[in-house]
Amino acid sequence: MNEPKVVVVKHEHNGGSIRTYTIGFVLSIVLTVAAYILTSKGTLSGWSLVYILGALAVAQLLVQLIFFLHMGRESRPRWNLTVALFAVMLVGILVFGTLWIMKNLQYSHTHQLTTPSQTDQLIIHDEGYGQ
Repeated sequence: MNEPKVVVVKHEHNGGSIRTYTIGFVLSIVLTVAAYILTSKGTLSGWSLVYILGALAVAQLLVQLIFFLHMGRESRPRWNLTVALFAVMLVGILVFGTLWIMKNLQYSHTHQLTTPSQTDQLIIHDEGYGQ
């Protein structure tokens, strides 16, 4: 008779140690505090602040991926690429969506419109409708 086959599944333990979690935590705190200080103290402004905050955000993303999600320790690197591309796409959507919303809010704020009909009239004029 056919005897059932025993399948042994070995799981790799890719978790981090207390040391790697502590390093990741400290780096995350340092990057967060650096971004907070740059924005609250007003040491930089304009595009230089935007670029530095963007670099700090990318560094924070890398710290999270390496120290907490253990991106460098997986035996199947295709998943690493998939997760990295998804993270880049998600960050891009959040950043550009936020900038788009802020630009639209600035548009309404700079013209100091008080009523919705004034806003509608200004948009109609700016877009060239009704001419």
